[in-house]
Amino acid sequence: MARPPFVDAHLHLWDRDRLRYPWLDEPDKASIAGTYTVADHRAAAAEWNLVGAVHVDAGAHPDDGERETDWLNDVADATGLPTAIVARVELDAPDVEGLLERQAARPRVRGVRHLVNWHPDASRQAYPRDLTVDPAWRRGFGLLARHGLRYDFHGFPPQLAGLAEAAALHPDVPVIVNHLGLPIPADGLEQWRAGLAALAAMPQVSIKLSGAGFVHAPFDVAAFAPIVDEVIDRFGTRRVMIASNFPTDRLFAPLDVTLTAYEALLTGLSDDERAALWGRNANRLYRLDLDL
Repeated sequence: MARPPFVDAHLHLWDRDRLRYPWLDEPDKASIAGTYTVADHRAAAAEWNLVGAVHVDAGAHPDDGERETDWLNDVADATGLPTAIVARVELDAPDVEGLLERQAARPRVRGVRHLVNWHPDASRQAYPRDLTVDPAWRRGFGLLARHGLRYDFHGFPPQLAGLAEAAALHPDVPVIVNHLGLPIPADGLEQWRAGLAALAAMPQVSIKLSGAGFVHAPFDVAAFAPIVDEVIDRFGTRRVMIASNFPTDRLFAPLDVTLTAYEALLTGLSDDERAALWGRNANRLYRLDLDL
């Protein structure tokens, strides 16, 4: 069976000599901490008909957000990837409007991500409070449409209700949920299911089939399968995008192992539906203008 064109909807690149990535200095990140380039990703994805990629904020130091975008545009000019950029902007920043305006003016920027992870377990928090219900954050979220930007959400299931409220208030802001909304079975899936249902009911919300190792570590396709089925059942096949989350997901499995598992999970779909999940949806939702 021929593989359809693959637009990797969630890629990270990093150059340790150019930018600061504090999270990569943590001891448990040592296996992925080295510089990761377009050439590295093309080699890893050599069997997957890679035709495009969306680079998502890679956790550079907060002061390096705009420098990261400029570096990525230089990389894309030289190599052809990434096709689009989801830039780092902290939506509760006092100068958020200026940040959004400057990022939106840069080539290839299609959206922003503000990683807002909050969890009742303090050891898993990026922030000590849930920003999705914070008035300053919601103000920044509401400004995205003015600049033609979409929002990539990375957070835990307890935050999906707050995200759904913000999305309902601003239906002109496209929202892309990263890594299936992190449905971790050990935490229970009730909040995830309720949040997923609320978000799936909004046509401006889509979701990425990615981050399998976060859902169940070590990587286990059997544990992942029913979650993928549930997501596709709620969102359909026009609002789900396959993404590698590499090299971060290399913490859990090689790229071929991960994508082969995703491929197996989708064998029951039609050729057209599979083509949508592997590339056409990302092409449309991120406005890449690739000929697919």
